[in-house]
Amino acid sequence: MTEIKLYSLKELATLLSVTERTLHNYIKSGKMKGQKIGGKWQISETNLQKFLNGDT
Repeated sequence: MTEIKLYSLKELATLLSVTERTLHNYIKSGKMKGQKIGGKWQISETNLQKFLNGDT
């Protein structure tokens, strides 16, 4: 079974030097794909790479 790396908004905000609100706006607008797990947004490493490459 392949392990999928998930990032919280807090982790990504630090990694990308943006606010959690900015990331939430990216998800809401469809620029970044994420899913709520346990009531918190999670972004997979695959979706992060797609976002960084400009793929939506």
